[in-house]
Amino acid sequence: MTELLAPAGDMDCLQTALRFGADAVYLAGRHFGMRGGAKNFASDELPKAVQLAHAAGKQVYVACNIIPHPDDMATLPAWLKQIAQAKADAVIVSDLGVMKLVQKYAPGVAIHISTQAGVTNAETACALHELGASRVVLARELTLEEITQIRANIPRELELECFVHGAMCVSYSGRCLLSNYLTGRDANGGACTQPCRWGYALVEETRPGIYLPIEEDVRGTHIMHAQDLCLIEHIPALLGAGITSLKIEGRAKAAYYVAVVVNAYRAALDVALQGQPVPAWALREPYLVSHREYCTGFAFAKPGEAAHISEISGYIRASEPIGIVQRCENGRCYAVQRGRAFAGDALQAVAPGQPPVDLQLNDLQDEAGQPLEATRHAEMLFSFSCDLNLPFGTILRK
Repeated sequence: MTELLAPAGDMDCLQTALRFGADAVYLAGRHFGMRGGAKNFASDELPKAVQLAHAAGKQVYVACNIIPHPDDMATLPAWLKQIAQAKADAVIVSDLGVMKLVQKYAPGVAIHISTQAGVTNAETACALHELGASRVVLARELTLEEITQIRANIPRELELECFVHGAMCVSYSGRCLLSNYLTGRDANGGACTQPCRWGYALVEETRPGIYLPIEEDVRGTHIMHAQDLCLIEHIPALLGAGITSLKIEGRAKAAYYVAVVVNAYRAALDVALQGQPVPAWALREPYLVSHREYCTGFAFAKPGEAAHISEISGYIRASEPIGIVQRCENGRCYAVQRGRAFAGDALQAVAPGQPPVDLQLNDLQDEAGQPLEATRHAEMLFSFSCDLNLPFGTILRK
């Protein structure tokens, strides 16, 4: 069965991913992962995270996929021992030395090869399998045709994972030195400042301070600003290519993003496995969370054959969460505030495994039952009139 793999940048995102249908989550500790800007998991949080996932019948993969320097290698064994003690299901690595350390200090924990390793052919995948890898996260630069060829030339037991949604990097398989050069922060060590998203212009050396746009555009130019990936329409083709795990990018994203995207891809994958088309509501959902312009990456075109540079420098956002449902009883819905809302607002309820449902914020009250014109502050408990039985964790948005 094909796996839906979701990002978990913190405990809230992990619980949300599990609630909204992920089969597995990937996360990282405070070091060694490629998303140093996420909250990530402290040493004492990892066992709880694994326990929560296993109790739900789901798996946890821990990213140790930076390109490590000597100091990293000296401190990594202690973290690997903790991963093993927490009974995590796999470690994601990009470095052969780290792979050997996993085998030494976390024996029995599966090894997944990160997309940072840039695996683009069956020979490399087979070599890594012989060294002990059970899964390869393929390079994002592959077409579906190439993935199909790789699948046909590797052992059946070797799993293939690929990204299907989220941010993309303009550098090959994410290996970039631009952040190091401009800011001194190591992109390959998890501290990327994303300078590829900045606006650039040319300066002629005899005319300092005069910026010449590379393209005629009032915003300057964003020649390295990659679009986001969205393959929700093409899950049947991914299944046909032999992908084992469909991976959603976003360990630096909020729980709302995780909920909406996982919910949509869960619905799309389930119907695709039954040979049915993706429901229209699931196709719409990725466009409602904060995102850049979408594209299909390299799935249908090799690098250089398709334009994946966004003409819009910022994010597109069409909705925002205003609350998380705690319970529904006696014709009222009780929720914890996540964003400001006003009495009478038109809302949507996004519940796990269901299309969004329209409703209205009528008879808004605070925790004491006093009327409200608007919710007051984050984490406050509010209620409103509702005849729906919305499950715990349902997201209210406007």
